[in-house]
Amino acid sequence: MQSKNLKKMLIVLTNTTRYGQTTDPTGLWLSEATEFALLVQQAGYQVDYVSPQGGFVPLDPRSMKYTDEEIMTVYETADFQQRALMNSLRPAQVVPADYVAIYYAGGHGVMWDFPDDEALQTIAAAIYGHGGYVTSVCHGIAGLLNIRTASGAYLIANHRVTGFTKAEEVLAGKRSVVPFFNQAEVQKRGAIFTKKRAYKTYAVQDERLITGQNPFSAKAVAQLLLQALAEDV
Repeated sequence: MQSKNLKKMLIVLTNTTRYGQTTDPTGLWLSEATEFALLVQQAGYQVDYVSPQGGFVPLDPRSMKYTDEEIMTVYETADFQQRALMNSLRPAQVVPADYVAIYYAGGHGVMWDFPDDEALQTIAAAIYGHGGYVTSVCHGIAGLLNIRTASGAYLIANHRVTGFTKAEEVLAGKRSVVPFFNQAEVQKRGAIFTKKRAYKTYAVQDERLITGQNPFSAKAVAQLLLQALAEDV
């Protein structure tokens, strides 16, 4: 089991700059990283940032239309700019034993570089294996799809999870662009996909898996995680 003294969390970000083969830009949905990071840091946890390739993390330009003072305050810090957006860690630089939780932030970009990244899957499985939490928000659920337990089973199998829905993809105008739908892929792996009305705040916890439905659910994921960690002590 995990050490109760661990006070670090790992936030996973995308390196993808465009929607597939199109010229349309995408990347990290800013608030999904900043809102989670702010809450857990306020609770006394340190955060590190990792991406599949390490280094530069692009922002989805559409996410900048949905900022507020809190989001901008984090975005403008030298720490976030340097460690999250410019110099994110490579998976090889991460020591899973250092973290009590891993959190996959979303943005459409993750649908291209999260699902098949074996290095990130190994990190998440190790964190879960020592008693830590595996969490995500919105499209970040794509990072959980192919994580397997020590027995070889899908980590999300037989668990309730959520993520960006097909209805939300339609409303976002991305139905014909995305390579898959989260709900369908989750169900193929034996998980139970739960949801609320489009763009309503919603997060669900099932044991040590915590997932949020959409960009407005990052804080809800952080709150469930912090509550669970407090109860573990």
